[in-house]
Amino acid sequence: MLIGYARTSTLEQKAGLEAQRESLTAIGCERLWEEQTSSVGLRDALRAALDYAREGDTIVVTKLDRLARSVRHLGEIVEELEAKNVGLRILNLGLDTTNATGKLMLNLLGSVAQFEREMMLERQREGIRKAKQEGKYRGRKPTARLKVQEAQRLLAQGMTKRDIAKEIGVSERSVYRILE
Repeated sequence: MLIGYARTSTLEQKAGLEAQRESLTAIGCERLWEEQTSSVGLRDALRAALDYAREGDTIVVTKLDRLARSVRHLGEIVEELEAKNVGLRILNLGLDTTNATGKLMLNLLGSVAQFEREMMLERQREGIRKAKQEGKYRGRKPTARLKVQEAQRLLAQGMTKRDIAKEIGVSERSVYRILE
């Protein structure tokens, strides 16, 4: 059975969700789970689709970013699917893990993505190191510490720490930290 999963990040992306739904039904998905939530939020429909899938089924998504939020997350999903002998198809990549070539391509894509991420972090660290040597890098400006007096004044006026955080534009945790 082909099991479709569609997701958009926001409720405003109705057209995107509709396009995914059309693509998934056009290729023959018999069951379809969809949701409108951030990739980092709880994804109940994805969990339901993964739980529903049985041996021999295939989960189908239109694009990789609709399924996984990171290479690590993709690996976890693929591992779960492989344990159940469930395939994965990603339409825009023409990728199908029900065959050897698809499995190879998924592993290659995952490896390349991880390599790119590591190279980017390495370049970032090198740039920061060089900027520090040249005296151009000082890190992020300590915004909460600059507002200590204002936070103390508001606290003395009887405001709650939560309200102080909203008033001065910092996190509630930062208010606790600067008032300790």
